[in-house]
Amino acid sequence: MPDYYLIEISCLLFGLCIGSFLNVCIYRLPEKKSIVHPRSMCPKCKNIISFYDNIPVLSYLWLKGRCRKCGIHIPIRYPFIEMISGFFALCVYLKFGISPETIIYYILIAALIVITFIDIDHQIIPDEISIPGIPIGFAASFLLPLVSIKSSILGIFVGGGTLFTIAWGYQMITGKQGMGGGDIKLLAMIGAFIGLEGVMITIFISSIIGTITGLIIMLRSQKGLKIAVPFGPFLSIGAILSIFLGTELKMWYFSFFI
Repeated sequence: MPDYYLIEISCLLFGLCIGSFLNVCIYRLPEKKSIVHPRSMCPKCKNIISFYDNIPVLSYLWLKGRCRKCGIHIPIRYPFIEMISGFFALCVYLKFGISPETIIYYILIAALIVITFIDIDHQIIPDEISIPGIPIGFAASFLLPLVSIKSSILGIFVGGGTLFTIAWGYQMITGKQGMGGGDIKLLAMIGAFIGLEGVMITIFISSIIGTITGLIIMLRSQKGLKIAVPFGPFLSIGAILSIFLGTELKMWYFSFFI
């Protein structure tokens, strides 16, 4: 087997293992529990999960999606998150090769996966990720050839400032809180990692996808305009698209202003 195939398989397996850890973060962070202790356990019978029952994807298939001890059904979302984590680990390697960009962007994507599913479940974006992510993203700009230090700083302020202005304006007009502070901090973090141009693309793409999705959900829901749609997942999608298709999207985006 050629060496490059071994690297690709290693990236995929590494991402699957990280995905297992991301599941722990998604479950425990909203409950303010430690993400390192205790070991993973069944939420019903509290049985500690053995290492051979905690192999990403394979254990789920072997156990047919159930706890070995009590037989409770394990949501299919667990192996799904492991698979998308593995998929993106492979994708960043194929896009950037063996480089600091691969590590940095995979860290960002892993954080966005956690944020996305927590926001879907609880309509919150944990400060434990977004706030430290801002200085980490800025520090990463020293190693990213396509994101300058100036662009990272502008990305932080334009990203966070744009959503803050929208949220402030909405509250002034309606007297109600619309966009939460978590979204503001999340976009500031994204801006720190992918810079000014990246954050502008993120805003544009997430607004389109979010608007379309929100309209569909509201039309299908009996609550109509009263339903709350978390915006974090759309910001995450926009940021990931910017990472992989940044050049193409930038040329298309800025063609509207030429």
